[in-house]
Amino acid sequence: MEPSRNSDQENFFSEEVAKKEKRKLKALKEKNGVWFGLGMMGMVGWSVAVPALLGAALGIWLDKSYPQTFSWTLTFLMVGIIGGVIIAWSWVNKEDKEVHKNNEENDE
Repeated sequence: MEPSRNSDQENFFSEEVAKKEKRKLKALKEKNGVWFGLGMMGMVGWSVAVPALLGAALGIWLDKSYPQTFSWTLTFLMVGIIGGVIIAWSWVNKEDKEVHKNNEENDE
């Protein structure tokens, strides 16, 4: 019985080494490292900042053109932030699904 236990352990070890080798080769080929992560953070930041600034600019123009008892600037700033967060969330969610899909394909 001892030889089969060693054989099982060797098979397990060989499979683990093969998986790690595949993962490393994939990482070298795709180059999704630190720069990809920094780019993603930048994209998320801009996707929130741009709609917020556009909303604030629209609000300032409306405050000057059509004054009300409430602030158009704060209203459209909040609308811009909420819209930017939704855009960023959908983009990150799409990227996450793509990464998981690629990982599943490579595991097979």
